[in-house]
Amino acid sequence: MARLILQQVAKRFGEVEAVRAVDLDVSDGEFVVLVGPSGCGKSTLLRVVAGLEDISAGSIILDGRNLNDVAPRDRDMAMVFQDYALYPQMTVAENLAFALKMRGRPAAEIHEKVARISEMLEIGAFLQRKPKALSGGQRQRVALGRALIRDPKLFLFDEPLSNLDAKLRVSMRMEIRKLQIALGTTSLYVTHDQIEAMTMADRIVVMRGGAVQQIGSPAEIYRSPANAFVGAFIGTPPMSLLPAEVQGRDVVLGQGLVLSLPDGRADAIARAGATRVQVGLRAEHVRLVAAGTAGALPVTPVLVEDHGADSVAVLRIAGHEVLARVPTGSVHVGQAGLAATLDTAALHLFDTDEGHVLV
Repeated sequence: MARLILQQVAKRFGEVEAVRAVDLDVSDGEFVVLVGPSGCGKSTLLRVVAGLEDISAGSIILDGRNLNDVAPRDRDMAMVFQDYALYPQMTVAENLAFALKMRGRPAAEIHEKVARISEMLEIGAFLQRKPKALSGGQRQRVALGRALIRDPKLFLFDEPLSNLDAKLRVSMRMEIRKLQIALGTTSLYVTHDQIEAMTMADRIVVMRGGAVQQIGSPAEIYRSPANAFVGAFIGTPPMSLLPAEVQGRDVVLGQGLVLSLPDGRADAIARAGATRVQVGLRAEHVRLVAAGTAGALPVTPVLVEDHGADSVAVLRIAGHEVLARVPTGSVHVGQAGLAATLDTAALHLFDTDEGHVLV
């Protein structure tokens, strides 16, 4: 069992509260991703868990053992860093074996584990090379191997793919996830890339300003964001947010354009007593139709990005820009005679002041 529990964990640097009262329960074998913009506290939280930063408040518990006063080397964790952190004077084989040698493990055991890990990561041909003779992807595999060889209770990943090119990031994130599934090791992974979070995580922890905004599966975070920040941060392309006013059972976007809400959503807004809201729209919930279609809003395409299988169009609606996913080649900039229908059953309404979801 390798269950990690964080209870009201906080980290302060003087007057600055970098991590604020974080509660998190990571199940045995679970892959949890901490995601958020730069400076949100995700890497600091990971370093606190690793023991590289002293905890200011709260408790860190691994398998029922409180780690607050336990030295990093005794926490039974292995960390993979953004910059690989390999020993430049050592060969790949020596880098892999180093932690086991420091623990006084028998030579035969070390040899067997190095051989097994190098085969698993397909780096056997590089065992006698030094890090400077490796590509970025090969170095990252060695860094992974150095963590794997320790057979820890908990893997910690601090933006391990940030230094790789786009194509290699895609392949490496798949490799990391496949390895974690095969090994079943509890993992905490930090990234600023929400695509990594969505594709890799069992659960996502979205952070902002040192505080947790929402915890849930990728599908839960995407479909039911807790606030406007989560809605706009998670998803590619991002959610469009439009200011609007509530008038009875309708939402007015401006310039006289009105959205009529389904009964359940209209009732929820009425109970909340909100008059000014932000309308959140996913690109897939905006559908282009011919001008004059009943219930459609007039639009003007101002930009079209071709993504290959489909395109993302930036549409001007009521003085605001909205993103829509469209078939490639179906629309061009400035095209006349277009309108859009919005799926009012799928849109999100957020409080303007606090950003909390209303419906």
